Amino acid sequence: MSGFGRIPICGVSPVIDHGAYPAKATLGESAPIQANVFREGHDAVGAAAVLTRPDGTELRQDMRQVEPWGLDRWETWVRFDAIGDWTYRIEAWADEWRTWKHHAQVKWETAQDVELMCLEGRALFRAAAAAAKVAKDTAAHRIITAAITQCAATTPLPERIRLTMDQTLDAAMIGYAPRPLLTPSDSYRIRVDRLRAQAASWYEFFPRSVGATYNSRTRKWKSGTFDSCGPALEHAARLGFDVVYLPPIHPIGTTMRKGPNNTLTAATGDPGSPWAIGSPAGGHDAVNPELGGLAAFDRFVAQAKTLGLEVALDFALQASPDHPWLTEHPKWFTTRADGTIAYAENPPKKYQDIYPINFDNDPEGIRAECLRILEFWIDHGVTIFRVDNPHTKPIDFWAWLLAAVHERHPEIIFFAEAFTRPAMLQALAKVGFHENYTYFTWRNTKWELAEYLSEVAQQTAWQMRPNFFVNTPDINPAFLQTGNPAAFTIRAVLAATMSPAWGVYSGFELFEHVPLRAGGEEYLDSEKYQYRPRDFDAEPNLNLLIGMLNRLRREHPALQQIRTAQVLATSHDQLFAFTKTDGDDRVIVVVSLDQEATVEGEVWLDMATLGLPTDATVEVRDELTGGTFTWCAQNFVRLTPASPAHILTMLEVRSDHD
Repeated sequence: MSGFGRIPICGVSPVIDHGAYPAKATLGESAPIQANVFREGHDAVGAAAVLTRPDGTELRQDMRQVEPWGLDRWETWVRFDAIGDWTYRIEAWADEWRTWKHHAQVKWETAQDVELMCLEGRALFRAAAAAAKVAKDTAAHRIITAAITQCAATTPLPERIRLTMDQTLDAAMIGYAPRPLLTPSDSYRIRVDRLRAQAASWYEFFPRSVGATYNSRTRKWKSGTFDSCGPALEHAARLGFDVVYLPPIHPIGTTMRKGPNNTLTAATGDPGSPWAIGSPAGGHDAVNPELGGLAAFDRFVAQAKTLGLEVALDFALQASPDHPWLTEHPKWFTTRADGTIAYAENPPKKYQDIYPINFDNDPEGIRAECLRILEFWIDHGVTIFRVDNPHTKPIDFWAWLLAAVHERHPEIIFFAEAFTRPAMLQALAKVGFHENYTYFTWRNTKWELAEYLSEVAQQTAWQMRPNFFVNTPDINPAFLQTGNPAAFTIRAVLAATMSPAWGVYSGFELFEHVPLRAGGEEYLDSEKYQYRPRDFDAEPNLNLLIGMLNRLRREHPALQQIRTAQVLATSHDQLFAFTKTDGDDRVIVVVSLDQEATVEGEVWLDMATLGLPTDATVEVRDELTGGTFTWCAQNFVRLTPASPAHILTMLEVRSDHD
């Protein structure tokens, strides 16, 4: 459709770049479809969203006006019940029932056109009754037929007015009244993925560190293997994680290998960075022999599956100077003016052990090889790929590759490690990445958190799904560098409740926090360059809290989505609060942002957003402590560093109207 139809429809949502890309949703998720619908004059209009499921069947849901007259915004919330590609359109029409009802109320009250309004009403009821009869809806037919006799000038005025206010009749007429001037919008796409594409708890660890041993006599390390990773898998499962994410597991080059803390002088036995992929032992389709080889990886994936864990593998499109590609496909790289191959740089950072790929040299060959590599690992049980630095590769390359994989394997999930500028981050999401790293890592103040939660919940939710990692091997957040357990608790609660997907890099639960240098974000003795075996149950730890957070996320659908998140007003600058809802599941989260001092203040609930009367009182339980409280529209809280958060669920709602 070009321009406006007979009943104008505009401002349709979700529409991504004029329909160039599908909007994102997940199985079982409830999400809003909206549009502006209006017409000339004062007569009423109606609107519906008509969705076509992947199997071709239609789902029709009437929309309701959600903003005051004059703004003309209409909305319906749809719960997607099938994975695959959906389409939808908006249909609008002249709403003769609502128009007549309004006119009848006004004119009967003032004794204007009484008989004429009755004649028009009876004609409208007869048409609706006939439609109900065709539909074999006997209840609606009976209700509407009874209204025909009531709609007469001889009927007393109060009874006629009650007719226009009868909610049972109103529901029947909404379903069966004529809908003239029916006008459709264009059709738009929504891609519905499995729930794990949106709601997941990630745990990252380096397999080589699990079970690694140090020989004090030779002063050399022996790498852990996939067969020694059982404790890490069991730890992740015990804490309730869904996904275990592995940095690259491929052979590591020796040329320009980095030593501890990213030094340029690696000693014999230093393992090097896993992102320096490739050696004579193989490239992206090989397993580092020190990890036990491909057979050991297959056993690892099988064990993870028995524990209810999916395996996410790092997909890093780069090569060490020793990668087989350097001899097999030398033109895939950039040769500089002095004849050397360009290594990776992010000035002033230099990564001499890594060569980036030049995607403009032999693009067809590079695409074919990348698809082959992904197919290889999919065949070995990998269901999720965490893509390293996708923002340094062409967008059209990702559009092609992700579409090719989706066509063959729609269950596969791609997670973009793109700490980059907003336009690039959003572009990656549009072309098919299911999840994205986000700016949460650097959002610490009340204002920053409120603005960012509103952005990911309301402005970008149809195109980008956030994953709030609390830390990564590259990012030791400044907020955590105090080592204060309260700081770790605060960030864990925020990440696990604000976003449907969150992630933890191993060591966070043990309060690892020492930076390489003051003011920097690198960890001292970074695991990227050396072995870091851990005792997962060493004291103190955050295991109990993390396990509790992941349990709550599984139990509460409200925590598995983002669209209904609403920031609450609080009286203290260090007090951040928000709600999430999914049907009758309502969760209230209140967090102190002060890791050192007690915070006291007021929290105001948005009762309408929670679907509660303004005068309601609510019995709530703090899921972190088990305590119960009575809350209303305004509530006092006191949070301490030892207990810096409430996660409240509703037990009972009471109102003066009950």
